[in-house]
Amino acid sequence: MENVLIYIHGFMSSPQSVKAQQTIAYVGEYHPDLTVEVPQVPNYPLDAAQMLESLAGKYEGKNLRFIGSSMGGFMSTYLVEKFGGKAVLINPAVRPFELLEGFLGTHVNPYTNQEFTLQGTHIQQLLDLNTPELSDPQAYWALLQTDDETLDYRQAEQKYANSRLTIEQGGDHSFQNYADHLPDIFKFLLS
Repeated sequence: MENVLIYIHGFMSSPQSVKAQQTIAYVGEYHPDLTVEVPQVPNYPLDAAQMLESLAGKYEGKNLRFIGSSMGGFMSTYLVEKFGGKAVLINPAVRPFELLEGFLGTHVNPYTNQEFTLQGTHIQQLLDLNTPELSDPQAYWALLQTDDETLDYRQAEQKYANSRLTIEQGGDHSFQNYADHLPDIFKFLLS
């Protein structure tokens, strides 16, 4: 059965992010037959979920594979729980509904220059998308760095305790040396 990879970037990021571009380049060189989608994810949670569900639904009957960074990790988990498949999560957001409480107000996405306003309803949307239990922990691999300045890596360590876990000392939220992990990431996703 054909594999399809959906790369999901983080909050206020884009397909132009370094990790997204490294992933696209790696696939182009080593897995040119793999179908890859790297969408621009909407800034609002419900819009993001609906767009990603529609995209995943397009590939019904295929092996869905996800790489999700930060908020993209949260969304990847939601999609695996809904559609099945496997996901590699890079410093994933586990409780973004708590984190974004401090981000209510107007923001500008630095990649798209799109202005948007986060409100309390968006926090509720994230709560509605939360997946407290993983139906198949073995479908996930979480890569975490302990010096992530945005997220507490221990939340992901706890949530994905029964999944494959890589915890690197140091690093940062961008996950330093991500490209070095791509061979193993694709081994996991495509096995």
